[in-house]
Amino acid sequence: MPLKLLLVVAHPDDECFAFGGALALAAQQGVETSVVCLTDGQAATHRGSAQSAEDLGRMRRDEFARSCAILGVAHHELLDYQDAQLEFAPFSDTAAKITKRIRAFRPNVVLTFGLDGALNTHPDHTMVSAITQAAFHWAASAKRYPHLGPIHHADRLFVRSASFYLPERPAPMPIPWTLALDIRSVQHLQLEAFRQHTSQAPLLERTKDLFAEQGQFEHYTLVATRTPQPANQLTTMFEHL
Repeated sequence: MPLKLLLVVAHPDDECFAFGGALALAAQQGVETSVVCLTDGQAATHRGSAQSAEDLGRMRRDEFARSCAILGVAHHELLDYQDAQLEFAPFSDTAAKITKRIRAFRPNVVLTFGLDGALNTHPDHTMVSAITQAAFHWAASAKRYPHLGPIHHADRLFVRSASFYLPERPAPMPIPWTLALDIRSVQHLQLEAFRQHTSQAPLLERTKDLFAEQGQFEHYTLVATRTPQPANQLTTMFEHL
């Protein structure tokens, strides 16, 4: 059976801005990938030609779909949580939705943000991290949500780290990484995927030089595994699986 990777993010463009290299590499290696995004990004600072929040949401859903196609994502889904309000979402109900998707898709690897909130310390990123990490463990527990299908023990849970900070942003507490993923061979796909997010073009323009200089590697931390083991340095997310 092919290996599978499930990514859970908060906003359209997270999938390429933060995880595009991992997704594109996985797809090229024959890994079946799926992305679940919790919001449609209606609270974004950059709004393109949108005339209303609803208009922006529709625009960003389309952008998300086009980005996923370029990254080779086999399945993508955008839920209906309110952008910039994930900290107020019912935790157990939201974790149940991710648990359901883990049990249905049955990934080997689950991927999300770290509790630092990523380079821009966004609270939505912190919340999607907490929700996904809980769901990773609860998907494997027969006591949690027994009505949501057979349990599934994913092999590994990674969260995003970084070796640099965004200028003019509060610096998060750094997360030591266990994987420096070389994405140079797919950086062009990551950039092309981000270009699909036309409503966010000013963000791409502001960060392109930084990512050209610093973006050759994506850094990840292995935070949970199916079996007890030391946290050794890895070269891929699927090493020895």
